Amino acid sequence: MSALHIGHIPLANRLFVAPMAGVTDRPFRQLCKALGAGYAVSEMVTSRKDLWNSLKTSRRANHEGEPGPIAVQIAGTDAEMMAEAALYNVDRGAEIIDINMGCPAKKVCNKWAGSALMQNEALAVEIAEAVVAACAPRNVPVTLKMRTGWCQQHKNAVQLARAFEGVGIQMLTVHGRTREQGYKGHAEYDTIAAVKAAVRVPVVANGDITSPEKARAVLAATGADALMVGRAAQGRPWIFREIGHYLATGEHLAPPLVAEVRRLLLDHLQDHYGLYGEATGVRSARKHIAWYVRALPGGEAFRQHINTIEDCSAQWQAVADYFADLERRMERLPAAALDAEADPNEEQEGMCA
Repeated sequence: MSALHIGHIPLANRLFVAPMAGVTDRPFRQLCKALGAGYAVSEMVTSRKDLWNSLKTSRRANHEGEPGPIAVQIAGTDAEMMAEAALYNVDRGAEIIDINMGCPAKKVCNKWAGSALMQNEALAVEIAEAVVAACAPRNVPVTLKMRTGWCQQHKNAVQLARAFEGVGIQMLTVHGRTREQGYKGHAEYDTIAAVKAAVRVPVVANGDITSPEKARAVLAATGADALMVGRAAQGRPWIFREIGHYLATGEHLAPPLVAEVRRLLLDHLQDHYGLYGEATGVRSARKHIAWYVRALPGGEAFRQHINTIEDCSAQWQAVADYFADLERRMERLPAAALDAEADPNEEQEGMCA
């Protein structure tokens, strides 16, 4: 697939990593980019000033050593606060600002942020306009992620897309579900296709892109300019190179070597510990390890064992030993492991924003 631009900024390709709370931190974004993703958006950063100095926000705003472009997603309900949040993140290295109007989480929507903003079209457009105006003097393009609407009876993505384009939004990502759906059922792509037909800016399709074949089908169904992958990349960050290869050649890559997966995960863990430290790092790494091993031989028992380890070095060594043993039994991951998907109901972390 050929590259495209967000404003004046070129992207490496048209396969994107979705912003996911608790997942798409700097180590994970860097891993996905190294494995074929052309673009990655950070976890959402709040527009509340009183939280900017918190440890959680400082980690989310950490882009040390990350290859560009650096894209940061912001969330909030007040136009002036969102504009200030955009500049706060630009000052810390953001080259692209993304506005969150897609998150369905209750703790976000109950405050009328995320996809709840789609119920108040005037406010949604006011926020987009304010953020664009704040970023324009810095030559920082602004993008926006949304859903098809609040509920089945109120799908307004097309109307909003036109309005967002009119105030200067330079790329739109649409998750093919309503807020009411959450992550249940199946994504529908007709609305994404209608958004694509209604605007001139690039449109990105998101939702249920879990395989190279599904990626090709979604492109055909929507006419989208790019694809955004979320949960399917959890424990399978090489899905981006798999999709890219398939779209370019029509052929499947062989499953990754166990030795490569071992190296990738161990390097990822070291980077993860470096960002979060010992106490938080060993706990927050558990979900990543679980995603990698969920369909592998002995994976469930290993996951339970990992949850008992409270030391980073012991956790790292356990992972190293597990994959070393697996490598003695097989050269490549079993094909079944590539079809395993994260359970959207297993925890709040890992949800696309």
